[in-house]
Amino acid sequence: MYEDKEIAELRELRAVERAMVAIRRRQSRRVLAKAQGAGPEYDVLDVIEGAREPVTVTAVAQALSVDQPRASRLVAAAVEAGLVRREADQADGRRSHLALTDKGSAALEQAHRARQAAFAAAMEGWSAAERAEFARLLTRFVEAIP
Repeated sequence: MYEDKEIAELRELRAVERAMVAIRRRQSRRVLAKAQGAGPEYDVLDVIEGAREPVTVTAVAQALSVDQPRASRLVAAAVEAGLVRREADQADGRRSHLALTDKGSAALEQAHRARQAAFAAAMEGWSAAERAEFARLLTRFVEAIP
């Protein structure tokens, strides 16, 4: 009986792994950005939006797991596109923080709407209780991942 439980757990973990890989492939930032007509500089918007403290180029590099030169190019592209602006750090004049422009905020709002529409389509036919339970469990799962 115990072995059956281990086998079932392993089967479940493999199913979760396959599902997560499929999600990553189908919903990668690049795929979503391409569907929305956006480039990789839009990743910078997600970093700024999700930050709890002022964002620097170094913070962008860490959040996106890219090197500093790549992060600098992404930030420069976002600034050039009018999505982000640099603001002087009042505590350290050598640094600057990144902030969304009105255009950047509008682009993020459009991205949210597009993502939510894709998720709504995927959950079409689900009951309100199923959607609520999925949201609860998915949030719990994501928060537990190191």
